[in-house]
Amino acid sequence: MRIGCIGGRAWLVTAEGQGVDIAAASGGTLPGDPQALYEKWDDVCAWARDVPADSYAPVDPATFELPVPRPRQVFAIGANYRAHAAEAGVEPPEQPVIFTKFPSCLTGPNDAVAIRHARVDWEVELVVVMGREARDIRAADAWDHVAGLSVGQDISERSIQRLGPMPQFSMAKSLPGFGPVGPVVVTPDEFDDPDDLGLGCAVNGVTMQQSRTGDFIFSVGALVEYISHLMPMYPGDLIFTGTPEGVGATRKPPIFLKPGDVLTTWVDGIGTLTNPITEEQSQ
Repeated sequence: MRIGCIGGRAWLVTAEGQGVDIAAASGGTLPGDPQALYEKWDDVCAWARDVPADSYAPVDPATFELPVPRPRQVFAIGANYRAHAAEAGVEPPEQPVIFTKFPSCLTGPNDAVAIRHARVDWEVELVVVMGREARDIRAADAWDHVAGLSVGQDISERSIQRLGPMPQFSMAKSLPGFGPVGPVVVTPDEFDDPDDLGLGCAVNGVTMQQSRTGDFIFSVGALVEYISHLMPMYPGDLIFTGTPEGVGATRKPPIFLKPGDVLTTWVDGIGTLTNPITEEQSQ
């Protein structure tokens, strides 16, 4: 099952470019608000199994919007790929390194990202969308609490990140537009192995990152177990699961995003984000 957002409303969509408005097709028994959909996730899954084939109509991928627009919590994981930890010169962590991206930074899969700083970096990430409340969940049961997976960018301003005596992860990674997510949310059963997905990103058509989530230090199950033993997670919450090697800051010389660039980001089996980089206009 694939969930998208078009015109501020939740849609059930197919990989072949067909879709149906969920609230309309369900006769109003399910919400049109894409965020509210995750509060009724079991009902959504049950309904989607019986949608008639003739209910679907073509949809334009360029119309997809942020599929999870108002999560209560957005967790993010640092140094979660072995190769990325190596390029950053750090030892693989013994427990997940967790920070937060402020929900206000989230934006859609086709939206422009306006920047005004000189050291803005890319970080392709697999994003986990929770479908059920999770408290003290074992890793073996974690996927039962996941609604689906999406594509994300943890865009980062490296100068802000390194201000002061301690890293400023949350602030540097939460400027407006620094959290593109989409184009859809795909349920785990759509993948042969949701723990080993190919992902990558390109700037102006040049591939900068390309890896597989099989290089995770902490799997999705391990992350859900660790976080849910510290605090509850709620339907519609997000986990940005970390980025692989190939970020701009570790290149020699470093490379950063600039106005006029186009940042393209993908995860196999989910889809692609296409975010033009523009110059932020002064107020």
